Amino acid sequence: MSDNLEAKIEQAIRNPQNLGEMKDADAVGTVGNADCGDMLRMWIKFKEENGRKIIDRATFQSFGCQTAIAVASVATELLKGKTTEEAKMMSGEDLAAPLGALPPVKIHCAQLVEGALRNALAPETQPISDGRNDASTLLQQMSSAGKKVKVVLD
Repeated sequence: MSDNLEAKIEQAIRNPQNLGEMKDADAVGTVGNADCGDMLRMWIKFKEENGRKIIDRATFQSFGCQTAIAVASVATELLKGKTTEEAKMMSGEDLAAPLGALPPVKIHCAQLVEGALRNALAPETQPISDGRNDASTLLQQMSSAGKKVKVVLD
């Protein structure tokens, strides 16, 4: 990775934007990558503006590498003000653009964020969990599936 990319990822990790669960979300998307073990959940809140439904706020939780967290952080900022249609057209490359070009070995990190976004936007009318009858956080969802979770901090 280039020094510039590493510096941008390090900055995003030190000060992640929109990290955490959103209690009043209108849409939630979760995606995982079996090859590397990364998982990401994205919450989206919409608002009406000038007669259009736009993304007001997006947040995320991630069990993933630093690059996945950095991409999710910058992506949630990019999504503000986008319509559902505009957001659906964004590729992983678009979502990671503020960081710069990712090396081939890290492209899956941007695809993970793109997958969570598409999952959240796919069925716009999906029910949002109240947390009483199902796993409402990413960690609870993984644990309830009978999987072990190992968190490694760098």
